[in-house]
Amino acid sequence: MINKISSNESRVKRHLRIRKTIIGTPERPRLNVFRSNTAIYVQIIDDKAQTTLVSASVKGANVKNAEVLGKLIAEKALELNISNVVFDRSGYLYTGKVKALADAARAAGLKF
Repeated sequence: MINKISSNESRVKRHLRIRKTIIGTPERPRLNVFRSNTAIYVQIIDDKAQTTLVSASVKGANVKNAEVLGKLIAEKALELNISNVVFDRSGYLYTGKVKALADAARAAGLKF
């Protein structure tokens, strides 16, 4: 019998591979994305100090809300003089909600 690996297990493996190279510094903190079935969560994290600098979330996990969230996180980050970030998609494929969030954050002024 063939045992199929769940999509979340595959995502976690991708996330661990990505996190080996992506590190948030004070100059370029990490923009982390987490999706659930009901919401999307975004944090800007300084891994050296192990602190969350900015966070935001939105209920209703769809592309329209992802765009709103991208714009919101960019505005909050720019208030704290954070303009350069490293994008951490957490193993999610760069399509749909994740791409909409990233494009909206770039359009609002974040550079990554």
